[in-house]
Amino acid sequence: MAQKFGGAHSPAGSPDNAAPAMTPSNKFRGRKVHKSDIRSKLLFALPLPLLFSGIGEMRAQNAGGMLAEFGALAILLLAAWLLRDGLRAQQAYDSRKIARPPAIPRKMFASALTGVGVFVAAAFGMGASLPAAIVYTLIAVAAHSFSFGIDPLRKKGMEGMSDFETERVAKAVDKAETLLSEMVAAARRIGDRGIEQRVDALAASVRDMFRTVEDDPRDLSGARKFLGVYLRGARDATIKYADLASKTSDAEAKAKYESLLSDLEASFNTQRETMMLDNRTDLDVEIEVLRDRLKQEGLKAS
Repeated sequence: MAQKFGGAHSPAGSPDNAAPAMTPSNKFRGRKVHKSDIRSKLLFALPLPLLFSGIGEMRAQNAGGMLAEFGALAILLLAAWLLRDGLRAQQAYDSRKIARPPAIPRKMFASALTGVGVFVAAAFGMGASLPAAIVYTLIAVAAHSFSFGIDPLRKKGMEGMSDFETERVAKAVDKAETLLSEMVAAARRIGDRGIEQRVDALAASVRDMFRTVEDDPRDLSGARKFLGVYLRGARDATIKYADLASKTSDAEAKAKYESLLSDLEASFNTQRETMMLDNRTDLDVEIEVLRDRLKQEGLKAS
């Protein structure tokens, strides 16, 4: 199949119809499946009848009713937007072994704003009585909270880790993830499928290092240069090449950029293997110490 579809006009092909030398990487390695919740998307559509109601109030020259309908619409749309970001933040939290809770509890704010929007629509738009509007509000808040839950409120770390270690690793991974996301976004602007695959391969290697550091926070010292200096340099180089590629086609610049990606991926993989080897060495030392202790106690280690 690679021979048949690897021609000059194939996105990853070569002029001599040979199969590409590079094996496409799995860009989803080390990442969790993104859950798409249709319920949260529906919340952007459900308040739209308030738009037509507000237009009707405007035609009836009812300024108070118009403001109530449009205000409730704006509040409910803001709640839907906060909920969407809150769900994304929770997915990022759940996908990591070490993570801090979101700085802003967006899902809880979304539930509260949903109640406010329903109250405004019921009390000032529909003209419902105050007790009825309060009941509608409580039902809306309870249903929203029950359907989508609340935001994570606790730090998530490994057993036996201090708060300082958890915070240090979480901050480092957060900053590195931001740099990585910016680099991937810049690569998408280039519009070259081959480069996108190379960047995805590098991103997978970087995220493997994230997981290694989260498994053993002691590795952060050795990985800090890679997650900071090297990754920031890769981000900056990708942005600069994307800007250049949008203006002109420079084969030499492309070759240098692809060589940089290859070197970085190899460096990240080598460093990760080194950290894994150090962890294995530490485990071997602990096992030997335990065996010596058992011998001193007169017990036989199997």
